[in-house]
Amino acid sequence: MKKLNFAQHILPHVVAVLIFLIVTVFFFGPVFFENKAINQQDITQSVGAAKALRDFREKTGEEGLWAPNMFSGMPAYLINVEWGYQAITGLKIALALGLPHPVRNIFLAFLCYYILLLAFRVKPYLAIAGAIAFGLSSYMIVGLAAGHNARIGAIAFMPLVMAGIHLTFTGKRILGFGLTTAALALHLRENHLQITYYLALIVLGYGLVQLIYAVQEKKVVDLVRNVAILIPAALLSVGSFFGPLWSISEYSKYSIRGKSELSKPGTQPTDGLRKDYAFEYSNGILEPMTLLVPNFYGGSSMQNVFADEGSAVRKALNTQGIQYNPQQMAHPAYWGPQSLSAPYYAGAIIFFLFITGIIFSDRKYVWWLVPLSVIAIMLTWGSNFAGFNYFMFDYFPGYNKFRSVTFAIVITLFAMPLLGMTGLQRLIDAGLKNENKKKLLIALGASGGLCLVLILAAGMFSFLKDGESGLPAWFVNALRDERRSLLRADAFRSLTFIAGAFILIYFEVFKKLPSAFYGMLIFFVLMDVAVVDRRYFSKDNYQRKSKNAGIQLSAGDQEVLDDKSYFRVMNINGPMSDALTSYYHNSIGGYHGAKLKRYQDLYDSCITKEFTSFISEAQQGRFDFSKYPVLNMLNTKYIMYGQNRENVITNPEANGPGWFVQEIVPVNSANEEIQKTCGIDSKTQAVIDVSKFTVSGLTPDSSATIRLIENTPNRMTYEATTNTNGLAVFSEIYYPIGWSATIDGNEASIIRANFVLRALEIPAGKHTIEFRFAPKSYTTGNPITTASSWLVLLILLGSIGWSWRTEN
Repeated sequence: MKKLNFAQHILPHVVAVLIFLIVTVFFFGPVFFENKAINQQDITQSVGAAKALRDFREKTGEEGLWAPNMFSGMPAYLINVEWGYQAITGLKIALALGLPHPVRNIFLAFLCYYILLLAFRVKPYLAIAGAIAFGLSSYMIVGLAAGHNARIGAIAFMPLVMAGIHLTFTGKRILGFGLTTAALALHLRENHLQITYYLALIVLGYGLVQLIYAVQEKKVVDLVRNVAILIPAALLSVGSFFGPLWSISEYSKYSIRGKSELSKPGTQPTDGLRKDYAFEYSNGILEPMTLLVPNFYGGSSMQNVFADEGSAVRKALNTQGIQYNPQQMAHPAYWGPQSLSAPYYAGAIIFFLFITGIIFSDRKYVWWLVPLSVIAIMLTWGSNFAGFNYFMFDYFPGYNKFRSVTFAIVITLFAMPLLGMTGLQRLIDAGLKNENKKKLLIALGASGGLCLVLILAAGMFSFLKDGESGLPAWFVNALRDERRSLLRADAFRSLTFIAGAFILIYFEVFKKLPSAFYGMLIFFVLMDVAVVDRRYFSKDNYQRKSKNAGIQLSAGDQEVLDDKSYFRVMNINGPMSDALTSYYHNSIGGYHGAKLKRYQDLYDSCITKEFTSFISEAQQGRFDFSKYPVLNMLNTKYIMYGQNRENVITNPEANGPGWFVQEIVPVNSANEEIQKTCGIDSKTQAVIDVSKFTVSGLTPDSSATIRLIENTPNRMTYEATTNTNGLAVFSEIYYPIGWSATIDGNEASIIRANFVLRALEIPAGKHTIEFRFAPKSYTTGNPITTASSWLVLLILLGSIGWSWRTEN
């Protein structure tokens, strides 16, 4: 048996974990020392969205699966469902050493990238520096501050997946199989398919380069064996995510990511997102310069040029004799093309080492990571590089399902430390001969020289956003001066860090004082990225822990809650971008990136018009709610307004939970269906697409009644009484998969009415009607998910044990 040397085989990894732990604890100090939580705006929204589902789970122990409190009801798969991957969840908690959510994701990013660099044969103390650079890139920290926990969690596990794949291709097939299986299961559990898509591009690039070299070296058989090992690893990982994947795949067809059933004259309905929506956030062509110089574009869009007392803008204010008013004076330092943005700072040292890696690293890695980085940057340009990106959107499989194309920068941020550290490791192993010193000078010239150009030639940029040139001349000049000084200061800062790293390497400190070299490199990398992170993540990003996530109960909320009947509300303050209202009430609005497509179409075509009309009428003191048939059919009983929903207007015309109609309005297309829905009397008429649903004749009964007697997220029970056969419409959203209906225990066919609602044909008499939501994607998919999760864990432990035994 091989004898373990503690100092050589164990101590470096213990030191690495301790450093990652210390950095995490002190960077997020208020979480650990002051019992505070990160104030994440998107998470606050998600707390509101998930409230009804969490309450139902706590009360019954069941999963609601349907969210009744947002957009009048929608599937809960992408809101809050607990699937049976407890084994994978436990593995994540163990890897994170029990650190609290969400800061554990940064620790996991450190740990996973460290393992990746070890798999690529980078020495531990060098790998620590690369892992810190990856985990503390400003992209990760800004994402965490925004509340994009699933995205950051998915990114954190990307390196672990790649480590498993690389181990498989470098001879450690059993360990590679187990690690790939577990890592991909952990990654998929985070449920951020856009990041999974980018991971697939990374793996695809790696595989392509491996194929080219396998053909050249006549090792295609070995490549086939490696792929044959990784395919079952991927399938097992997908098995641990089977239920969510099935549900999401099923749901995506009916969400705004799927094909619209509406069409404009002369066009066909399109699949996926609209181009303008998908490319709404597109980087400017020069935006990737923030990888090297964070304030190239002035910094964050939230950074105020008035805030710094010594800024050129404040000095100009004083010269003009204008008193600074912090409540009224704000203007972004950011001057790039986006409305909202923050830098993607990779670190000046990492940028320098990336260039070094291009020169010194294994050609396999260069041909894999450099083109991949460039392609990723091109993807982030979005509509600003329309030819390439519109082609990708139209023809690349699945690409039109995602928006925020700027997320693709994560591929570049993944590649830079990997190529940089593998290149530096190779340089250290080879030593600094005269030839290598010359090459290192080239790397210095390429990175440091770029900083120098920006310092000396900063005046070549306009430093103005569109529309700013029309501002007063004194302010425009001061704005330019301030932004120019921000760029120059950061370019000089980056040059300083590059020079420091260069000196450490050029004078072979790694050979003369190895401990000091690695310690200083880790420290410099940490200072480089962490200090910039503090610009966008400071003590102001924390808040006291609160059960309601800071969603305060207003007097208006209480007034509405006092009504124990069943209804919905509309908050007129941005109804389609507000899930806070959903914390306390069932809302016709909400906040979600994958709402139902038909509901979005209804909002765009009908609700917006009624909403605008209501605002106009209300401003004149007129409230005729009979003019708003769509709001009424959604059972909108209360209109709320004010910053904290403190004001309430009652709508006496809301249709209620269900009603019998007197007339069927037949249509034959989605376009005709929505057009008629916008103009009907929703209390007496029902629009039915007779090309898809068969409806018998009805005999109106004005005395017919429907009463809701029980409702939970996944079950609605009614009592109906009618003297004739009739058609009942319910103020619940129609979704074709998973919902079933019974009348007195006998199955009944659910009909879609008024473009988005459910309807049933009810025979004469007194009946009990029940709707249940039990999609097979959950009832069948969840047991498969649970079993696969435990199997994945066993495979990981088995592969580690087998590899340990073989190694020793």
